Amino acid sequence: MNFQDGEILYFNKPLQWTSFDLVNKIRYKICRDLNIKKIKVGHAGTLDPLATGVMIICTGKATKRIEEFQYQTKEYVATLSLGATTPSFDLETEIDNTYNTSHITQELVEQILPQFVGSIEQIPPAFSACKIKGDRAYELARKGIQVELKPKLLVIDEIELLSYQQEEIKIRVVCSKGTYIRALARDIGKALQSGAHLSGLERTRIGDITIDDCMSLDSFEQLLKNNKLNTAI
Repeated sequence: MNFQDGEILYFNKPLQWTSFDLVNKIRYKICRDLNIKKIKVGHAGTLDPLATGVMIICTGKATKRIEEFQYQTKEYVATLSLGATTPSFDLETEIDNTYNTSHITQELVEQILPQFVGSIEQIPPAFSACKIKGDRAYELARKGIQVELKPKLLVIDEIELLSYQQEEIKIRVVCSKGTYIRALARDIGKALQSGAHLSGLERTRIGDITIDDCMSLDSFEQLLKNNKLNTAI
């Protein structure tokens, strides 16, 4: 493999890691392996620290293709906790409000979900990387500063209910670039006349690349070892 000329790598991002944590770790390992000081490494689509799943990492000249991958359709499997909300719409922050869920049935969920299929406007979370006058929204939100974000137009191709419990549902979502699944959880909770937040998220596909195509950091270490052996022969 020639990382400087450009390689496209598929990883399963670990839980609690930021997208930049993974990029930095890959960059470090490649530089150490090649005995070089720096190399271009970038990712094609951010995943929150509390999410796992498909991340496309580009190296060297292949970083020019990042935008191409960013615009590809993405698929997620999301777990939504019903009856409670958090300021970040996920588990990053503590529950701030609780709501009744006794009226929520599987039939009601199945009636509500199709409302979110197609071109929709979505207000991004305050805890997001959106910029407000040069500052990241999450930086302001963590300081307790109220932020007002404008709705963004996006496309949701499919939503499928995978499992239902009184206070938890699991859904599969196929969507366009820019979709915040956390914000979708918020909006589904409101549509159910209750509340909801994201309690689990896995990105299972970007374009044609699925989770089965991805490797772990341990697998990458082995790939580097094999690459070095092949080069030496």
